Amino acid sequence: MKKRIAVLTGAGVSAESGLGTYRDNGGLWDNYDPMEVASIEGWYRNRSKVLEFYNMQREHLRSAKPNDAHRAIAGLEKDYIVDVITQNVDNLHERAGSTHVVHLHGEATKVRPENCYNDEDGFSEKQVFDVGYDAVHLGDKAPNGVQLRPHIVFFGEAVPKMEQAIELVSKADIVLIVGTSLQVYPAAGLYRYASPEAPIYIIDPADVPLWDKRIHHIRKVATEGMKDFVQML
Repeated sequence: MKKRIAVLTGAGVSAESGLGTYRDNGGLWDNYDPMEVASIEGWYRNRSKVLEFYNMQREHLRSAKPNDAHRAIAGLEKDYIVDVITQNVDNLHERAGSTHVVHLHGEATKVRPENCYNDEDGFSEKQVFDVGYDAVHLGDKAPNGVQLRPHIVFFGEAVPKMEQAIELVSKADIVLIVGTSLQVYPAAGLYRYASPEAPIYIIDPADVPLWDKRIHHIRKVATEGMKDFVQML
């Protein structure tokens, strides 16, 4: 039986594809106030501003391509059952060939009516629309006549797929963390649900403030670190 790998990814895995990170020096939050463009309060305060921010994100994503880290993660499926749990809202994992991707924070290429809220099973997928890289503006409405909003988990909203992510991490034989600063909760605490027997690999060139004897820190960027990880396997 194939072993399971749970791969937790963040902005660093897409940075080498030209997509900006959020919290690093020069990241998006240096130029944009997240409370204005990525919070539920910001949405109700200025919908047009939030829509334009995600229109810009989709336009950047249009020209971005998966990098060697995305492809290496997808390639793990040859020998393992791989569950990718990403904080990223881009679609580069899917475009690289990963077949099971859980987007904790939503997807930039999708929208839903603003009155579509979480239920016990998360968002109703029947109300989520794929717009690709097209712009969405104030006045663009869903079939139910309600304004469309980004299919994004804004600051101030619950993370509906968190329970699914916890289950996948707890079942994993190996946990791999790539390109995340582990500063955004609740996603940052996911590794804590790993089995006591499961080794944890972290690929990040920066110091990672975690103290756990199971952790193997590969101090490289995602594309180079994935080469080392594959060799270690």
